[in-house]
Amino acid sequence: MAGGAMIKTRKRSLLFMFFVFSMVSTSFLQPGCALAQDQTNQVVELTARKFEYSPSPVHVKAGTKVQLKITAIDHDHGFKIAAVPDGSEPTNKPGLLFSLPQDCWQLKKGETTTIEFVAQAPGTYTFKCCHTCGLGHRGMKSQLVVD
Repeated sequence: MAGGAMIKTRKRSLLFMFFVFSMVSTSFLQPGCALAQDQTNQVVELTARKFEYSPSPVHVKAGTKVQLKITAIDHDHGFKIAAVPDGSEPTNKPGLLFSLPQDCWQLKKGETTTIEFVAQAPGTYTFKCCHTCGLGHRGMKSQLVVD
């Protein structure tokens, strides 16, 4: 009986060691999967109407994947934002990493446009309307603050 109990103990030990090895190797050999699970998502709903974005300013946390869902209320507008924080050189490393970068996103009246990016670096990023929308067009801007 002592020999049978010893074999069962060895089998359990090997099974336990295999389980631990599997868990550890999954964590270390596939870091992309672990990072994707740790990254948080943030959805921000904005409206664009004559000469303003609301809410204003918009706050997001650094390291989050952000979905801006912007709806133009009164007529067509646009959305333009730099990938580097205000005051930075355009050649600096981007603080916002866009899934589909564009110079100007068109916001059609009554439709919701989704803009996705990862907020990598803290800072203030001013955004503005890039589709002429009337006399107050030049003042139609707001800020995205990455905390």
